[in-house]
Amino acid sequence: MAGQFEAIPGGGAAVAFDEVEISILRTLTVQLLELIGPGDEPAQGEDPLASLFAEGPSEPPEDPALARLFPDAYGDDSDELKEFSAEFRRFTENDLRDRKRRDGMTLIRTLDELASAGEGGAVLKLTPEDCQHWLGALNDLRLTIGTGLEVTDEDESNELYRLPDTDPRKPMVLAYLWLGSLQESLVETQMP
Repeated sequence: MAGQFEAIPGGGAAVAFDEVEISILRTLTVQLLELIGPGDEPAQGEDPLASLFAEGPSEPPEDPALARLFPDAYGDDSDELKEFSAEFRRFTENDLRDRKRRDGMTLIRTLDELASAGEGGAVLKLTPEDCQHWLGALNDLRLTIGTGLEVTDEDESNELYRLPDTDPRKPMVLAYLWLGSLQESLVETQMP
């Protein structure tokens, strides 16, 4: 089970992590949550339902990692499709940000519960719902790291294996590849 998720009865998944792996996952997720930003809480006395209907931004983020996490709905650069993308973003980005925050917070919560259970490594057991949040968070982590590494397609990741140990990108490459392996094994546990 070390390093790979395995299916458990009831539709969940389990994986063994050591202290270092827990720390790396937690740190990367905290950084991702900082990048995504805090949620907008209703002001004191404000109707909480009003925040459900609040409009989001209409322009894509300037940060490349955020632009990858929150891409335009329509890839064409025509003026008409840019207008449709802006309209789509305005009504969906806030919800998408909230979901990404929930995914990341679930990952942190489950890791913290695991870390508080004892010293050293332990076996993390996820419910089916937690698995879905973990899949979202792992995907967002990979997208963010991949953007920083300028990974554009799967063929380029093979070049990442051949980086010399002295390359300053090597730690992030190792994290990117490890997260991919975790994500793939978790996806496999969720297949019938």
